[in-house]
Order: sequence, then C-alpha cells, then structure tokens
Amino acid sequence: MTEKIGVLGKKSPQRTGVERVVNAPLPTVYGKFQAVGYLDHDRGEEQVALVYGEIGTDEVLTRLHSECLTGDAFGSQHCECGDQLASALRAVAAEGAGVVVYLRGHEGRGIGLLAKLRAMALQAEGLDTVEANLALGLPVDARDYGVAAGILHDLGVNSVRLMSNNPRKREALVRHGIRVAETVPLLIPPCENNITYLRTKRERLDHHLPHLDAVVSSS
Repeated sequence: MTEKIGVLGKKSPQRTGVERVVNAPLPTVYGKFQAVGYLDHDRGEEQVALVYGEIGTDEVLTRLHSECLTGDAFGSQHCECGDQLASALRAVAAEGAGVVVYLRGHEGRGIGLLAKLRAMALQAEGLDTVEANLALGLPVDARDYGVAAGILHDLGVNSVRLMSNNPRKREALVRHGIRVAETVPLLIPPCENNITYLRTKRERLDHHLPHLDAVVSSS
C-alpha cells in the first residue's frame, strides 16, 4: 500500500477507506494547484482534491463539488454546476489558499450518468428533478460525503469555510468530524434553462438560494 503523506510531506494518520496515492502540480487558468489523488477503497472510486497555497488547519476555504459531466465538461445550462466549479476555483485562488474536493461517483446526485440523463428526459416532459428520480425508482439524493471528510482529515483540515448552498453538505461534514465555521454562498445567476431546476432545489431540497427571489417575483 502506498504510504500516505501530507501535502507538505508530513505523515498523516491512516484513515479507513481513503488512501492518498499521488501529489502532482496542476497549473490551471485559475492558478497553480496541487492535485492530490486518492483511492476510495470503500467504493472503488478515484478522487482528487485541488489544493491551493498553504491551507493550514482551521477555517480553510473549501468546496465539495459533486461530479457533473454535463455541467463541468459540456457547459450544460440545465444546472449551475460548471459555473459553481469555476467560481470555487477562482475563489480559493483569490483567497490565496483553499481546497476543492472533486467527488467522483456523485453524478446526478449519486444516481449515475445514464440515470441522470433519463431523469433529464423526464424533466423535459414536465417532471421536476425530484419527481423524475422517484419516477425512475431512484433516490432523490444518494450522495455520501464520508470520503470528502476523510480527504479533509488527511490534508490536516479541522474546520472549513464551506462554499455551498446545500445545508446537507454542512450536516454531513459535521457528522464526520469536520467543523464548519461558516457557510459561504455560491450563487450563480439563473438562466432560462435552469430556473425551474433551481426553484425545485430551493423548494424541495432546502438549498439556500435567496437570489432567486427577484426572478420568482418578476415571473
């Protein structure tokens, strides 16, 4: 088994299920990150944390980003995922230090790519994102954030300033021993193609999206 070491070369305590495999410099359009690669032994997924600067241990600016091929890679306007990822990377670079944990296996809130596309097809017929998952016999949200907490523990992070609009992410990190000192909104202006999706996230999934008020009141 590959020995796990900290970002700065320090040994970190062994965490069940999550093994650090590699650190590699990753220059991006947002700045120069360290890509820290992990193997999630529990699920068989390969995961990555993008670390910028000297992150320290407390109140680290952090984003847990669920994999979204259509949004992150293809620029889909069905969701705001691609814009959120870009905004998070810009934010940690502007801060001078931070972490973006990119969570593979979270596609479609954990139901997988093809199931997500089937759900999107049902949404095009008039169902909302919750109704579509249920119509397919799938959970509304199957994501687990234990691996994200394990990665943060491995990086030496005790508490975070969490970039998220989803209170369930905060609750999950706290359950897994990561203190959330602050929730930092990550609000993306809606467009015609995702406003219904975003309203459903607010009304049925409890996402904190106050910027929709003006759009809702003017519609």
